[in-house]
Amino acid sequence: MSGRATHSLRARLLLTLLVAIALGVLAQAALAWRAALAEADALFDRQMQQTAQALRPGLPAWGLREYSDPLVPGQESSEFVVQVWTADGLRIFESNIGLGLPQRAVLGFSTVQAGGSTYRVLSVATPLQVIQVAQDMAVRRALARQLALGTAWPIALMAPLLALAAWWAVSGSLAPVERVRRQVAQRRADELSPVDGAGLPAEVRPLVDELNLLLARMQQAFEAQQHFVADAAHELRSPLAALRLQAQALARAGDEAARERAAARLTAGIDRATRLVEQLLALARQEAQASGAPPQPLVLAELVQRAVMDAAPAAHARGIDLGLAPLEGEAAGAQVRGHAEALAILLRNLLDNAAKYAPEGGTVDVALQAQPDAVVLTVDDDGPGIPEAERERVLQRFHRAQAGSGTAVAGSGLGLAIAQAIARMHGTQLQLQTAPHLGGLRVRLALPRVP
Repeated sequence: MSGRATHSLRARLLLTLLVAIALGVLAQAALAWRAALAEADALFDRQMQQTAQALRPGLPAWGLREYSDPLVPGQESSEFVVQVWTADGLRIFESNIGLGLPQRAVLGFSTVQAGGSTYRVLSVATPLQVIQVAQDMAVRRALARQLALGTAWPIALMAPLLALAAWWAVSGSLAPVERVRRQVAQRRADELSPVDGAGLPAEVRPLVDELNLLLARMQQAFEAQQHFVADAAHELRSPLAALRLQAQALARAGDEAARERAAARLTAGIDRATRLVEQLLALARQEAQASGAPPQPLVLAELVQRAVMDAAPAAHARGIDLGLAPLEGEAAGAQVRGHAEALAILLRNLLDNAAKYAPEGGTVDVALQAQPDAVVLTVDDDGPGIPEAERERVLQRFHRAQAGSGTAVAGSGLGLAIAQAIARMHGTQLQLQTAPHLGGLRVRLALPRVP
């Protein structure tokens, strides 16, 4: 609970606002105290000046007496203390005997200690006498306290209202965030629809937008996985049934020749099933690789040369002339940004597809050209080609192309689909055309060039 409260945005905002309100009240109280004290000083200083001015004409005759004479009751003042001296230094009047104020006056305002208190003293000289008016500073502080309280108490009463307003504002501002939290908490594991971000603050909206983009990518990956599983189950059913029949035929073979024929068919069926599984795994891997490691700069010519060398033995076994046209200009060192393993699979599938469609003793030509903004790869064969109406469909999974004569070509229908998926992962796509010189199929791939 403590960790949750520490990292709670609501708690931090409320704590910050409440501390700010409390500090504001304290600062206002301090300023009010200082202003009230200054106002009380100014007020009482004026009163002291007025008292001294009233005594400037001189004391009445009854007030002249010796210093030792006792004062009559009622002459003492709790607010001001007055002393008067003659011009030759004889004190002729004192309103509070025994207070202990200075016997020598310092003209003007001064502050002195007397009787355990601090006094504000004003001394004024006239031709006939010196008048001294003093006041206990406690009186001034009491008045300043009253003035300060009168100013500060409305603000102190407003503090709870301000705290309530802060709580209401923070709760209202975070209400959309709480609503989004409840949306996400109540969802099922397979519910990947976008989160409703209406009314969210501008600081939180980008986070929800990125979450919706993530959910969209997860939805796409989930649908692709579902389609892949359904397609794989459908495509594997026939090869497995064929393997079962071939195994039964091998078991029923009556002589050595029949067993050899059945074993050869079983081996060929296992090879086809293995190839299908490999293609399915490659397709699944390439569809999931879009969120993997970032692409790296690659020299495409090196990948093409390696792919041609790897495909050459199988092509030569069928008498197919597989060759790479001489690299001209910048083609030998031109770089593209991509994934080396994925591009190697793309090249192998294109070469295998061309060799599969080319007749025995046919030709497969590979060429690489460097353009200002792209590196263009072309793979031509002299096979029957693909009708123009079929070219879009053969790039889909499990669609087997029809040769020019209309007969189906053996295969899993995944080679070009995998190559197309890899091409899209690299920001481009395959183009199926008619080979201008060989008359068969041309597969063209233009990869963006690294500047």
